[in-house]
Amino acid sequence: MRALRFWLVGLASLLLLATLAVGVGAVPLGAGDVWRALLGAGDETTVAIVRALRLPRVALAALVGAGLGMSGAALQGTLRNALAEPYLLGVSGGAAVGAVLAVAAGVASEAGVPLAAFAGAGAAVAVVIAVARAAGGRADPRVLLMSGVIVGAFANAAIMILLADAAPNTVRGALWWMMGSVSGADWARVGWLALHLLLGGAGLLAWAREIDVLALGEEPAASLGLDVERSARRVYFLASLLAAATVAAAGLVGFVGLVVPHLARGGGLRGHRAILLGAALAGAALVVAADLVARVARAPAELPLGAVTALVGVPFFLVLLRRGERA
Repeated sequence: MRALRFWLVGLASLLLLATLAVGVGAVPLGAGDVWRALLGAGDETTVAIVRALRLPRVALAALVGAGLGMSGAALQGTLRNALAEPYLLGVSGGAAVGAVLAVAAGVASEAGVPLAAFAGAGAAVAVVIAVARAAGGRADPRVLLMSGVIVGAFANAAIMILLADAAPNTVRGALWWMMGSVSGADWARVGWLALHLLLGGAGLLAWAREIDVLALGEEPAASLGLDVERSARRVYFLASLLAAATVAAAGLVGFVGLVVPHLARGGGLRGHRAILLGAALAGAALVVAADLVARVARAPAELPLGAVTALVGVPFFLVLLRRGERA
């Protein structure tokens, strides 16, 4: 019953938030105007505003949230760590370094930047796991978080060095991108991210049973006949793909992957296939809501999307950390 309630509330919330987000802006639109414009009815200006400007932005925000939610749920299950998520583990920072390197090298194509971001995310995962193991094992939340902090700090330093000689406008744009934003959304970017989410998300769902086994621990998983190293690498690969794709599409948006898997589990979902889908739904709703707040909190100015999600995620993280200390 709790699981059914989660799905109903989640779907209704996402639909309501998406409708509200499409209607809010410099030209306010009612729900009726939004739905008529979606169907191609109404005046041409309203149709253009809804279909070409606001709907792509809402769609991109939803896809970013879904990708980060699935990535965070997969990492938490595989690492058996309730504090794991792409941003805190340095995965998003590594992806940002790769993307900035590509842009600095003059590679600004739709394919080049995501590939570079994925390479950076993969390298960050490898370094975090290696440092954690060298310091006492990847299952220790404190060791893993410290490793992520180290990698994240290194990533920020690398980005600052890369931008040291850049033009002021380039630096300003890069810093805004690092704080996260879906203001540059268009249907091409939405389609590109949807493709990556489909590939990475489908892979995680296909191997969700292996994540269930990995969540039991390395020794129990091995005793059940699972190749722990191969399965873990596969999950890291797919989680990194999703995180890198969101970074390439919208910059750094932190803490979404931390919060939404807990919401899914708190909603009564059991088994990582259901948790992955639930985290995708909750993540989509959360980022759409955060982008809506970013647009209206100080209108006509716009807040960074990553700052809004951090306002939610940081207190949540501190509560989880406090619970871990008490356990």
